[in-house]
Amino acid sequence: MRDRRTIDELSIEELEEILRIRRREARLERLRRLREDENLSTVDPLKPDSVDVDPLQLPNEHQRYQGLGATAQFRSQILTDHDEIEPSDRRSGYKVEWGWLRDKSLLVIELGVVVGLIVVLFSVVTLLNNINAESSALQQLPTLTPSPTVAIPLIDVVLPGGHTPPDSPGGVAPAEIPAHLRDIVQKITPLPVPTPGPEHGTRIQIPSVGIDAPFVEGDDWESLKQGAGHHLGSANPGERGNCVVSAHNDIFGEIFRDLPDVDLGDEILVHTASRMYRYVVTQKRVIEPTEVGVMAPTSSPVLTLISCYPYGIDTHRIVVIGEIQP
Repeated sequence: MRDRRTIDELSIEELEEILRIRRREARLERLRRLREDENLSTVDPLKPDSVDVDPLQLPNEHQRYQGLGATAQFRSQILTDHDEIEPSDRRSGYKVEWGWLRDKSLLVIELGVVVGLIVVLFSVVTLLNNINAESSALQQLPTLTPSPTVAIPLIDVVLPGGHTPPDSPGGVAPAEIPAHLRDIVQKITPLPVPTPGPEHGTRIQIPSVGIDAPFVEGDDWESLKQGAGHHLGSANPGERGNCVVSAHNDIFGEIFRDLPDVDLGDEILVHTASRMYRYVVTQKRVIEPTEVGVMAPTSSPVLTLISCYPYGIDTHRIVVIGEIQP
């Protein structure tokens, strides 16, 4: 069947083959005419099988270029028994991919840093949980009877419940006391811890937010490890006056962590050795640590709860005030 493709549709190899055929035909045509002119033979030179034509005398000039050209490597070659086929896919020497190695090394380093940060964060959270668990366990123990000779400073220039330990440089919670008031703090006469009596609180409960903790005398650093601390010098539960109680929100058991969730009208129950007193929440405020006016005495029985705010930042104080109900 005749090939009807155009020249643009033919490959380079096919075009070269067509060109060789046409050149060969042209040479054979010239040879035929030459032989006719010389009356050498009437044999058709296009038939190499003719008995009068020696195949070795046919033109072979085109064979000189069979190994040349851009497509020489794609042309078919005749192999003999002595020819050897060399593999074309011989592997060269191994080359190190430095870019790939660098990228993988950086990836490993980044993964290591992320894992390290996770471990550090987990350690911090675990340590904080252990401190809270130990404090909670300590708060479940019977309250020890304090010695009457132990003295605790009465600090009324800042609200109790701070997060600065007393052994920090500068005295008692220096970071939470304004500079112009620190001299006053040093001159305050410490009050002795009273001997527990039937009028002193033993436990405080806020059922609406699930608070249930021991009620201890004193609101210093060590006292607040054991429970909610009653500010020395303020009224006892049920008495006329302001009963001030404070506790931590994010350390030592997180007793007052949920104090911000208390709503107006919620009940606060304070137990003593002799009876239970019921207070109803009437106020809730967020104030500065230096606003100690909430600790001032009152003419009626009032309960004032104080804790740091907000959770984990502790730059302010949240105050919940309740009035006693019969």
